[in-house]
Amino acid sequence: MSALGTAIGDLLDSLGAWRLWSLLGWLEIRQRYARSKIGPFWLTISMGVLVGTMGVVYGALFAQKLADYLPMVAIGLVSWGLFSGTVSEGCNAYIASANYIRQVATPRLVYMLQVAWRNLVIFAHNFCIVIVVLIVFGVHDWTTLPLFLPGLALFVLNATWIAVLTGLLAARFRDLPQIVNALLQVAFYVTPILFHGEMLSARHRWIVEFNPLAYLIDVVRQPLMGVATPLSTWALVCVMTVVGWLLALALTGRYHKRIPYWI
Repeated sequence: MSALGTAIGDLLDSLGAWRLWSLLGWLEIRQRYARSKIGPFWLTISMGVLVGTMGVVYGALFAQKLADYLPMVAIGLVSWGLFSGTVSEGCNAYIASANYIRQVATPRLVYMLQVAWRNLVIFAHNFCIVIVVLIVFGVHDWTTLPLFLPGLALFVLNATWIAVLTGLLAARFRDLPQIVNALLQVAFYVTPILFHGEMLSARHRWIVEFNPLAYLIDVVRQPLMGVATPLSTWALVCVMTVVGWLLALALTGRYHKRIPYWI
């Protein structure tokens, strides 16, 4: 069987074991906030404070209208939390699950789906902030809201294939998680989360135009902001999804049997 066929088979087996990775992801969240009255909503409170503070401060610095700027920041920060959490935790997914991988014959990608599910649950908690902000400041165009769901699906798929790829490489090269976390910090400041492309001069517009993460943020944020996302953005994100998953699956299939020895 080819490397790609091996990885596709592993992915199908992992998807079939949805009860396992969904339960593991949920239990990890519960254990993290055991005996806490508020539980995961502590993350929501922390995110809400961050959104309010950065929205007001940076809105004043950039001389932006709060009714437009605060929803943009809220959606951007909540979406970035989902992306960065999935990629960062995906780097350590195989390493953290070393005991399971060595002792139990489970599909490899189960642990990546566990990471994606856990961060999606946290995203659902934090999304309450976005709902509140949109209720307060209003929805500009209801016709674009349904596009949020396919945008979120593509967003999660891209975050997951990056986690699969970095998790595989991190199992072999243990310095990679630190490198990825450093790159995520840099990416946060060059990705239009606290700003948008129109706020940049024409000379600096390339920062957004050549940043693939900017397009991922757009397919999630623009429908909620009442903006019709260009077809070129949808096409680019779809291409990123297909090419990224093919690359991640090809490498996973090729080194599938070496993961237990690397960790």
